[in-house]
Amino acid sequence: MSKMYELAKEAFAAYGVDTEAALAKVSNIPVSIHCWQGDDVKGFLGSGELSGGIQTTGNYPGAARTPAEVMADFDQVLANVPGKKRINLHAIYAITDEKVEVDRLEFKHFEKWVEYATERGIGIDFNPTLFSHPMVKNGLTLSSPDPQVRAFWVRHVMACRAISAEIGKRQGTPCLCNVWIPDGFKDTPADRLSPRLRLKESLDQIYSVKYPAEYIVDSVESKVFGIGVESYTVGSNEFYQNYAAKSGVCCLLDNGHYHPLEYVSDKIPALLAFYDKVALHVTRGVRWDSDHVVRLEDEILEIAKEIIRNGAENKVLIGLDYFDASINRVAAWIIGARNMQKALLIACLQPHAALKQMQDDARFSELLAVSEELKLLPYGAVWEEYLHRQNVPGSEWYQAIRSYEQEVLAQR
Repeated sequence: MSKMYELAKEAFAAYGVDTEAALAKVSNIPVSIHCWQGDDVKGFLGSGELSGGIQTTGNYPGAARTPAEVMADFDQVLANVPGKKRINLHAIYAITDEKVEVDRLEFKHFEKWVEYATERGIGIDFNPTLFSHPMVKNGLTLSSPDPQVRAFWVRHVMACRAISAEIGKRQGTPCLCNVWIPDGFKDTPADRLSPRLRLKESLDQIYSVKYPAEYIVDSVESKVFGIGVESYTVGSNEFYQNYAAKSGVCCLLDNGHYHPLEYVSDKIPALLAFYDKVALHVTRGVRWDSDHVVRLEDEILEIAKEIIRNGAENKVLIGLDYFDASINRVAAWIIGARNMQKALLIACLQPHAALKQMQDDARFSELLAVSEELKLLPYGAVWEEYLHRQNVPGSEWYQAIRSYEQEVLAQR
């Protein structure tokens, strides 16, 4: 235990905060880290082109090209990020030597991922991939007026749910299966209702098959707009929140999927009043859903505070979602994941009960004053102690990644 940590421990104790309890709590909060940062959302099924309102910019050398390379790069992430971790897969990351269409995917195509994750003691989450495919017709999938298109994507999502349930069963931890679709229109539509009715019908078919809750958690993810669908998104926030309430699935909130002045940190407690589970994709939007690497900024801190102050660390399922091809991809992975962990630790170091009491007592001046003083407490010293106990490098971590770039990434 360092002298700096001992001094920090005393500083937090003055506010009634037990740093040891905070360290114990944060180390057990799982963060699901997305696989698609490593290869610019290409996957292994040969799509070759990213489409469906998603865009990756940059051509920094060293992108992973094979399952082995993604796994090797992800091992670098695991070695440099503290805390409890999961890996979040998309369906296009199936590992197979045969040609397989996405509506015919099976658990066997992800067995190597289960082996990989189980060996490292991490859980798996899963996402159907309803983009970068020729069956996305006129920008539509589950809401398409073409029954054959809808049927194809219904089969795909149902296959993915079966895979997710089997993953959860094998691992002994529920697998989050999250559905996001790119459906929408570039210009003002002539009909806003019919696509949503078709989406509702498709989802009803998908969720007609039931799996044990200990195997799978189902979620639906809304969005305001995407590239090429600026005027109308079928899977809007209002649509999915109502569908989730009706159907018993949970909402996934991506903090890049709302108006810049809408805050997911405020939405979390609103949903916790009604839902047992809330799922997150934590990202950083710059003017729009641009999926920048997560930084330690105000909204990330507020998201973490809402999780911790409400005792919702077992109710809010935290996942990351960003992809930057303009910088070292492994470094981007690590920076964002470490920042999510930092935000959670800072949230665990707040005197939440005392702050809530000030609010209830209408001591608003004191609440503001104390909140501002808390910002200058020595969080860094506690973070360094956390890294030490987790056997994870401190600020020197980038040197190892630079060496990895020179020795491994540059050879690709």
